[in-house]
Amino acid sequence: MYPYSLSKEGSIKIIMDLLQVRHLSKTYGSGETAVRALKNVSFSVPRGEFVAIVGESGSGKSTLLNMIGALDTPTSGKVFINEKNTFAMKEKALTIFRRRNIGFIFQAFNLIPELTVEQNMIFPLLLDHQQPNRKYLNELLAVLGLEKRRGHLPSQLSGGQQQRVAIGRALMTRPSLVLADEPTGNLDSQNSSEVLALLKDTARKYEQTVIMITHNPAIAHTADRVFQVSDGVLTDLGGCRERGDEE
Repeated sequence: MYPYSLSKEGSIKIIMDLLQVRHLSKTYGSGETAVRALKNVSFSVPRGEFVAIVGESGSGKSTLLNMIGALDTPTSGKVFINEKNTFAMKEKALTIFRRRNIGFIFQAFNLIPELTVEQNMIFPLLLDHQQPNRKYLNELLAVLGLEKRRGHLPSQLSGGQQQRVAIGRALMTRPSLVLADEPTGNLDSQNSSEVLALLKDTARKYEQTVIMITHNPAIAHTADRVFQVSDGVLTDLGGCRERGDEE
């Protein structure tokens, strides 16, 4: 039975899983030198949930994120996004699906230096031969605090502002799933807090599911739920409120 929530009016809203990961494994190499980066990982994430993944360097958490985002292929297992089996798609169809349904936010920003803030944000849409929704673009620029920076180049922005542009670029296609790999790793504490709050606020506002890798326990504690990856094995640590109550 699917989980559900009750509205103030008493109506029932079914909460469907946006993401399902089933028996995912990844092995690099073979024989004695083989490295099992992921070991039979299974979990699901409902639409709109904010999930943090923690783990030591080399634990397999980045490999897991790459598999979810279909940037790498598993040795075995399946990933379903919006009930679509991503690894059953042909390469061209997968590229289009990924571009339209998944937003990526990386630690290194990966902005195009020759493009302005606005041009960087709409670039994924142009790749898909789509015209940007100007109203939505202006709304995002306002939410991100970049209205007065829309014509600036990345070199004219602070690190925090560049990460905001990267978030805007990820959200511009209205993806149902946002994958963030250490999005605050290159920022100071103040900018980290602002970017994290912004990411959570926009996820709520646009009803997006966010999966974020972080090495910072304080940042992980702000998520709805926390997963830990250790030696390729995933453990669901539960909701932060639940763990806070236990403490």
